[in-house]
Amino acid sequence: MTANTENRCAIRFEHVWTRFGDKLIHKDISFCLRHGQILGLVGASGCGKTTLLREIIGLQVPSQGDIFVMGHVLPKIEGTLDKATSRISGVLFQKGALFSALDVFENIAFPLRELGFTDSGLIQRLVMMKLERVGLSAADASLKPAALSGGMIKRVALARALILEPSLLLLDEPTSGLDPIASEEFVSLLSELHRELNFTVVMVTHDLDILRDLCTQVAVLADQQLIAMGALPEVLACPHPFIGQFFHNRRAQRVFQPEVTNGQK
Repeated sequence: MTANTENRCAIRFEHVWTRFGDKLIHKDISFCLRHGQILGLVGASGCGKTTLLREIIGLQVPSQGDIFVMGHVLPKIEGTLDKATSRISGVLFQKGALFSALDVFENIAFPLRELGFTDSGLIQRLVMMKLERVGLSAADASLKPAALSGGMIKRVALARALILEPSLLLLDEPTSGLDPIASEEFVSLLSELHRELNFTVVMVTHDLDILRDLCTQVAVLADQQLIAMGALPEVLACPHPFIGQFFHNRRAQRVFQPEVTNGQK
């Protein structure tokens, strides 16, 4: 791969295999996700979507192959996080994963304190800026997670993921558990932030509306492989049986009808 191609890749997988004991999860996965793109990662339950996300974060080490994040090759020693990539990556885990014992302010401030920030004034300013940016008020800063709605939990988790101004944002089922209104509001917020900050996004999702309205790229895992990756019309045209099951059922046909038409031209 040339230097110019490398510079365009925010995330690059080179012949990645993942095994848990005798169980094969990923088989020879290679791809390049360019800077500023929004990738939606889909696949059947248990196909290794979250494992792939964990490998990008550095929480899981593949059995074989190399992973590059923002030009840095990730360590191949289990439990060894790459400091360079951890500072430029923000993560929103499924269900938010907020610390129940901490209030909203301290949840958002947590990454700053973990990195050794001690200036309380600076922490206060950064946290309140992010709180406001995700549509929450200063009054929400003192609330505990148990007092938050599902939509508020996602917004707090997003504020925490963005507190270090990352160039890469990783999301695991960001709209799961939300009602349609809260889901649409969260997607609109994420879209607005992406336009302003131009970070790269990788999200595991089953939300058809997100794939249609937000994602610039879609990647599909099936049979331990990356069977398709590209713009939505390209993926819809893939003849693999899982594509038919996931993207061409009756509900999906209603959601994707314009893309299906474009993909058949």
